[in-house]
Amino acid sequence: MRGNLGAIALIVVGSLALASNLGLFDVDLGQLLRTWWPVLLILLGVGMFLAPATDEPRKRPEQR
Repeated sequence: MRGNLGAIALIVVGSLALASNLGLFDVDLGQLLRTWWPVLLILLGVGMFLAPATDEPRKRPEQR
């Protein structure tokens, strides 16, 4: 889920930027991001929460 969430976010942001540059709709993306940036944090947290956990413990580097 973690990889998919990042990919989907990039696709959505890129699509909005392209549509704005092509004049398909008139929106200020800067103002939109300044207003709604906390939603990105919420989505990131939800994505991390829903990501499958790994059962194997972290490997510690060998000490010499």
